[in-house]
Amino acid sequence: MRSLVVALTIAGAIAAGAPVRAADNLLLSRFGDYLESLRTQAGIPGLAAAIVGSNDIAWERAFGQQDVDRVVATRTDTPFHLDGLTQTVAAAVVLSCVDEGHVALSDRIDRYAPGNPYGPATIGQILSHTTGGVFSYQRARLDALSPVIESCEGTSFRLTLVNMLENYAMMDSVPGPDSVSLAPSGIRQSTLSRYASVLERLAVPYAVDQRGRASRSQYPATSITPAAGLISTVRDYARFDVALKVGVILRPDTLAMAWTAPAGADGRPLPHGLGWFVQNYNGEKVVWQFGQADNASSSLVVILPARSLTLVLLANSDGLAKSFGLANGDVSTSPFAKLFLGLFVK
Repeated sequence: MRSLVVALTIAGAIAAGAPVRAADNLLLSRFGDYLESLRTQAGIPGLAAAIVGSNDIAWERAFGQQDVDRVVATRTDTPFHLDGLTQTVAAAVVLSCVDEGHVALSDRIDRYAPGNPYGPATIGQILSHTTGGVFSYQRARLDALSPVIESCEGTSFRLTLVNMLENYAMMDSVPGPDSVSLAPSGIRQSTLSRYASVLERLAVPYAVDQRGRASRSQYPATSITPAAGLISTVRDYARFDVALKVGVILRPDTLAMAWTAPAGADGRPLPHGLGWFVQNYNGEKVVWQFGQADNASSSLVVILPARSLTLVLLANSDGLAKSFGLANGDVSTSPFAKLFLGLFVK
């Protein structure tokens, strides 16, 4: 913890002492060094990181090992489970359906899936994790979006992702760990072969005890849903991020709506927009999302829309998220996010 405080203090001094630019190599080099310190403290065996600008990756770096037993170093093209970050991709699919007029945010889920346990909730409420103007982060409710996507796209969520990954050249991504074993119709054999190659490079998941000792574990997600199961890399997620920013996936006004905090029952802003958390930090909007699979993996994305900067972090333990209470809606409780914000938000 002491070294964490030192790292954040130095980071704050750098940010206060000079204008921050994504192209500042010295700044980014030090940012990477601080990340390595945080990774070690959090007991994360392997971590991949990228900072994405308006149209490309501005910086990337890999840390530690994706396979401890075999001493295989993590790379920036190492595939990881995205866990909860899967919902950002699912949200983009649903919101594109809204753009095209096929669904409305006010539509109830039971319009598309009669008898669904979340049937009375609207699409907007599922995406924002709200009920009656009250926020409650319940990732399991996102599965209710599958019939909505099927109605709009005319195919399953998995096959919708297959096309999306192809369209945005996300060639190191797999729409569910069971994609190869199921070999669903509609996926070419060449695509399945590529998925198999990606899965062979998948980061090994680890449980880490209080003494920082890592032991091999298992990923809990065994298939693909709007809540979890997408496998990707920081480089591929960067392509998705850029496609969002430049308006290829969604209309700019739709993305702006998704990245706006709705008002709660008391009129105050809630912490979650449509697919992403939204909050202010030192007067600047921060859009973010996280993923966590206990004793297996974690992920974190932090977006600064005004600067067109995005931090992407993927790890093969739950150390990026488990101890920070991120489901409560405050990303500044994460030392990883706080480091990024301390450097890039004045």
